Amino acid sequence: MTTDTTALPRVVSAEEWQKELAELRVREKAATRELDAIAAQRRRLPMVEMPDYTLVGKDGPVRLVDVFEGKRQLIVYNHMWFEGKEWQCGGCTSGTMQWDRLEFLEQYDARFVIVTQGPIDEALAYREKVGNRMEWYSTAGSDFGADVDAPPGGGFAVNVFLREGDTVYRTWHTNGRGTEQLMYTFPLVDVLPWGRQEEWQDSPEGWPQSPTYSRWLSSQDVARLWGR
Repeated sequence: MTTDTTALPRVVSAEEWQKELAELRVREKAATRELDAIAAQRRRLPMVEMPDYTLVGKDGPVRLVDVFEGKRQLIVYNHMWFEGKEWQCGGCTSGTMQWDRLEFLEQYDARFVIVTQGPIDEALAYREKVGNRMEWYSTAGSDFGADVDAPPGGGFAVNVFLREGDTVYRTWHTNGRGTEQLMYTFPLVDVLPWGRQEEWQDSPEGWPQSPTYSRWLSSQDVARLWGR
């Protein structure tokens, strides 16, 4: 998709540009410090003990505690799933494509997996079709998805768990725009002069704006770009 517009930022001297950039930097640094404070509060959240769920992986049934594969911490992306559909949620598909190389989490005693309500054979086939690389598990037939705010036919979510021996605790959850902080696409697009180009954005007069989601990759786009 291309953008046809004559709207451009003001042209100023290098001195004025540096002055306005410095003013913006004050707010950017304040936002960074606020994110640090939020992360500090997140580290102080209490946790809740989870039942002994059984999911299904590529090798069959697996207890939630074993999904950790010996790690102490686990990040789960609950991928939306619509029964009988060839192409699943484009937002989930284009979001998860970003988490392509996650081996660095091993240094933090952590693992990242995808969990979906779809049957495991269909989920694994879809994973292959769109070129996804991390491990997928199915929560079909289990209350796990519903209990972590990702019920059948519902939306996506991110949940984080901590393992103490054979006991699993839920430590954090987010959904909606709360997941943006975990992706690189939106931060990159947000530093562009025209931003996301979506109608809801506060942009100068004449800036290109399109319907929300219209510039997002579809599942078919992801399969074409990252698939087999």
